[in-house]
Amino acid sequence: MDVATIFAGVVLLLAIALLFSVIKIVPQGREFTVERFGKYTKTLSPGIGFLTPFVERVGRRMNMMEQVLDVPTQEVITKDNAMVKVDGIVFIQVMDSARAAYRVDDLPYAISQLCMTNLRTVVGSMELDEVLSQRDSINTRLLHVIDAATEPWGVKVNRIEIKDLTPPTDITNAMARQMKAERERRAVITEADGEKSAAIARAEGAKQAAILQAEGRKEAAFRDAEAREREAEAEARATAMVSEAIARGDVNAINYFVAQKYVEAFAELARSPQQRTVIVPAEMGALVGTIAGIGQLVGLAQDQSQDSARAPQPPRPSAPRRPAGGSVPPSA
Repeated sequence: MDVATIFAGVVLLLAIALLFSVIKIVPQGREFTVERFGKYTKTLSPGIGFLTPFVERVGRRMNMMEQVLDVPTQEVITKDNAMVKVDGIVFIQVMDSARAAYRVDDLPYAISQLCMTNLRTVVGSMELDEVLSQRDSINTRLLHVIDAATEPWGVKVNRIEIKDLTPPTDITNAMARQMKAERERRAVITEADGEKSAAIARAEGAKQAAILQAEGRKEAAFRDAEAREREAEAEARATAMVSEAIARGDVNAINYFVAQKYVEAFAELARSPQQRTVIVPAEMGALVGTIAGIGQLVGLAQDQSQDSARAPQPPRPSAPRRPAGGSVPPSA
């Protein structure tokens, strides 16, 4: 192989190396910083880029996509002196590749340490119950602080999430007992509310029943009073008729009253619970005669009602005055 061939091969290799050093292809989601004699000059966006040979070179290859960083587990003392283990994750995205490349060394490590220190500060300012129940509040406070701290680095912190909170074993057992007691308390309250509702319902039912019973007694009393009123009116009419008959001198009217009281007294005697033997009076003939007189009185009343229906009656003469202390004279 002659010298000319060797020289041509060397030149070709140098040309290929120069070509690769001058032309740079940047993948999507990446950005390359360009340094001239070690000083930052520009940033290559995704696509093809050209550099000055032997003067410029690629400095840092920055990932512009959103990245997820783990926050290592650490023990934190809360405000009420409880020890908890806390870890988390942080979502970041490089917005300015030049500042992210040249303003901080080892960007992931710096952000991780920043998250750990601020997490210790935020959790340490809260009590254990607040730490366990207010994760969203912790995430919001951490996001605000860390995003402000990483802004000079050209990094945007999108989210911070508390991944795990582990209190000590004795506190966990105490919390379990507290939860059980709370559940039992709620069960007792619910049962008491049920009994209260049932008692109120029973009282309302008894009240409605008492109201209905009172209304029933009121209606029954009204009906009884109406019946007694009608009975009194009927007896008053009967008494008026008998009085008119007595005024005319009819002895059967007096016999009617005597027979009525006799029958009522005999009925009461028969219904008496202390009376084991009923003695029937011997003067049954008088009772029969009295009943016959009642029949005549009824017949006379019917004849008078028929005569009054046929023709108007003449004026009735006044009844003879009864002598003092004497009996009623018989009619002619």
